[in-house]
Amino acid sequence: MSLKLFDSELKVMEFIWDNEPVSAKDLSLLAAKETGWNKNTTYTVIKKLESKGYIKRNDPGFICTALISRDEVCRVETQSLIDRLFGGSKRALFSALLEDEKLSEKELRDLRKMIDDKNDI
Repeated sequence: MSLKLFDSELKVMEFIWDNEPVSAKDLSLLAAKETGWNKNTTYTVIKKLESKGYIKRNDPGFICTALISRDEVCRVETQSLIDRLFGGSKRALFSALLEDEKLSEKELRDLRKMIDDKNDI
């Protein structure tokens, strides 16, 4: 699936994921509180998300629910990052992540376990 979320769209999706089902009015109040956006800005982003097929709005009350999951967006965005910055190489991504980071023994064990569990599948 091809997903492309701009920063403003991702912010509204986060509000939806954290509060769904949620009315467009409540989203605009959340966005005003958290980001300082006015109602029109939020409604414009909601309309864009709906036209992309990422959310649906139902009457009465323009209740918004997500049609895409946070996990799905994370997977697509992560793969996009790997493709754009690391030539599609997960190894290069991990190398960059580990290059400047000192990991504890527990973190290293946890990472090794995740890799081992993935290889067992």
